[in-house]
Amino acid sequence: RGAFTGADTQRIGAFERAAGGTLFLDEIGDLPADLQSYLLGALERRTLRRVGGRDEIPIDVRIIAATHRDLRAAVNTGTFRLDLYYRLAVASFEVPPLRERASDIPLLVSAFLEQLAPHLSVSAIAPPEVMARLVQHRWPGNVRELRNLVEAAVALDEPLAIGQPTASDDAVITGRALDELAKLDYREARAQVVTRFERGYLERLLERAEGNVSKAARVGHINRAHLNELLRKHNLR
Repeated sequence: RGAFTGADTQRIGAFERAAGGTLFLDEIGDLPADLQSYLLGALERRTLRRVGGRDEIPIDVRIIAATHRDLRAAVNTGTFRLDLYYRLAVASFEVPPLRERASDIPLLVSAFLEQLAPHLSVSAIAPPEVMARLVQHRWPGNVRELRNLVEAAVALDEPLAIGQPTASDDAVITGRALDELAKLDYREARAQVVTRFERGYLERLLERAEGNVSKAARVGHINRAHLNELLRKHNLR
């Protein structure tokens, strides 16, 4: 048995499963300090030790890591190890935010549909007028926001949903929207208004911070951990 409930010394981890191939580590910038040390040690020694095990197991993998964070800034603030940064940054590429590469949006929608609902065509779920709205949107949540929108459209079987204005398009509640809210009990109506405000505020805050969460936390005077929770809640991360 391993060191915790459900652990097994014979369980093969990601490094071993990727032996001789490529291991993709997403959101490497969110890795806690203790795991950064473990990863650095494994990369330098080219060996690892299973949880609860004693033997050093050789590894032979190519690492591709991705993050939405500015790792150089994280190094300067002490939240990311300098030695791990240089170990990973053999070749690095910065992908511009989605709003700066709007021509990719039709391709991404097509790719997401192929994964989620290959029987649907892009024109069925995003006709030209809808695609025009997608291209004009600011996408503070970048590709994740687009994918979440496509997933919602597929799940709800509402093709036009991905091009319709969302609750965050207008943070002001007036007219017919108020009439609809008045049909709900107070708590439910209030929750919907708060949700609309939160998402609209977060989208604009991310735009001001150019997608940098640390900067957004400073600009908005929000605790970073709480900001991350809000971004996950509204599918902006």
